[in-house]
Amino acid sequence: MNDLKKTIRSILLFIILIAITFYIVLKNQNIDDIKHAFTMVDIKFLLVGVIAMFIYYICEAINLGRTLKVLGEKSSFFSNLKYILIGTFFSAITPAASGGQPAQIYFMHKKKISIANATLSLLILLCNYHLVTVSLAIISYIFNYKLLSHPMRILFIVGLIINASLLAILLICVFSKKLSRTLIGFTIKILKFFKVKNLKEKEQRLVKGLNKYHGSAKYIKSHKFLILKTFLLTLLQMCAYNSVSYWVYRSFGFSGHSIFRMISLQAILYATVCAMPLPGSVGISEGSFLGIYTKMYPETMLSTAMILHRFVNFYLFVIISSIVVIIASSRIKRNITEK
Repeated sequence: MNDLKKTIRSILLFIILIAITFYIVLKNQNIDDIKHAFTMVDIKFLLVGVIAMFIYYICEAINLGRTLKVLGEKSSFFSNLKYILIGTFFSAITPAASGGQPAQIYFMHKKKISIANATLSLLILLCNYHLVTVSLAIISYIFNYKLLSHPMRILFIVGLIINASLLAILLICVFSKKLSRTLIGFTIKILKFFKVKNLKEKEQRLVKGLNKYHGSAKYIKSHKFLILKTFLLTLLQMCAYNSVSYWVYRSFGFSGHSIFRMISLQAILYATVCAMPLPGSVGISEGSFLGIYTKMYPETMLSTAMILHRFVNFYLFVIISSIVVIIASSRIKRNITEK
């Protein structure tokens, strides 16, 4: 019941943030201009964008299945896709996407996948995800530097530092026992400073988690080709995700900017907002879109483009993933009741 209450509170906060964001964005907009912009949209290009998002989720499901298989776990493609969508929902409604992986591990464990193997598989996906995100963002920033306003450059650097820091922490935890223990010691000192309770218990949890990460280092070193394949598929996955901006652009009948330009701008946007401590990066994603793509659209169409872009690459799949969570949860509840 406590978990259900927390989830409901998170969903309510998520909805409130959406409402506030769209009120701020649209309050000074001419509604007739927005309606007119919607009438110009070519649906077939939006459908291509939706297909690109399905490719994004399919790639991640394949990567998850590949690592689980090597670890000796049996899991079908559709089950893996379900776990990915469950992660999407809980990542969307929790700050900094903090609820995604714990929820995935929980549902995987309910299907007899060991917690250690579930954690390791998701860790490998997470490392590749941050590595690809940071790499694409840096390359894209070099080619698009002049197109970004000064505030967007600062915001991008902040987002990049957060993502690079998360990647560095993950790699330290996986590959360096000495540095990771130093990191734990530093974390405990910070917690002591803020007078956090149950420090001993928290330290034990961190050490336990650290041992799991070190176990994953052996796995990575002995499966280098698998890691390479996972990286390349993650690269394809993120290119599919970033291409949505191009398909939305084309849906308005525009063709002045290439798909590579639009993908690279979206790579910058994504690296800027994805690690920000807001549920689903709501608010900052919409604002950053308006800042980055301001030169790509006429002023009367920019807000409409933002709405369509966020619907295709985020809100639509939050709705789909919420349905998946409801079905998966009801099945678990039914199984418990039958036992």
